[in-house]
Amino acid sequence: MNLSDQKWAAQASGDAGERSVLKIEAFFDFICPWCLIGKRNLDSAISRFASSRPDVRVSVQWRSHQLLPWTPLDGMPYQAFYRDRLGSAEAVAARRAQVQRAGQDAGVEFAFDRIEVLPNTAAAHDLVSLAASRGNGAQVAALIDRLLTAYFLEGKNIGDCEILERLGLECGLEHEGLKAHLVATRRLADPTGQRVAYADPQVSGVPYFVFNAGYSLSGVYSPVAIASAMALAVAG
Repeated sequence: MNLSDQKWAAQASGDAGERSVLKIEAFFDFICPWCLIGKRNLDSAISRFASSRPDVRVSVQWRSHQLLPWTPLDGMPYQAFYRDRLGSAEAVAARRAQVQRAGQDAGVEFAFDRIEVLPNTAAAHDLVSLAASRGNGAQVAALIDRLLTAYFLEGKNIGDCEILERLGLECGLEHEGLKAHLVATRRLADPTGQRVAYADPQVSGVPYFVFNAGYSLSGVYSPVAIASAMALAVAG
């Protein structure tokens, strides 16, 4: 668990009977580099907000949103996919440079050259659902962060159940329950690669944050901007 997740755990452990609650719904997918930046900025925003509003308890609910549900279960060649999607190697390089610059501001050093497979993210999302059903909020946040960093910083194929097992164990999931879950994931996998996403027609892309069901931010924003939206949601 990293420092930001420890802070998140401390903030989420207060007595709801004595403190107001700010509910944040965070929609994400693991193949989106902006989601890693968005999560890190959200972590920073929560710390900033907690300093100014210790009377408010922050609760984060992570919502799965598959961007490319039709991706084959075994994945696709990553580099070729983005070259075809953007039209040229030059266009890919320009897009990655933009993401790299934004990542540096959030303390993230992307390693796109290490990525070989564009994975189907259904199994990774289902692993997060397992953690949510058996762990606490901090464990879920730590697992999401670990899956994102494994993919974007280490180039691991997070569509591979053996890799998901190792990452789940790293984040403290119980071994037998984890193995049984991944066996079931393989057996029950939808051949189209799609999982049942959280239904919200207003979400067309990720990251997407909803604050107290009344305020929302779509895309990447600075920690200051996110904290400001949190303050508005509480005031409203």
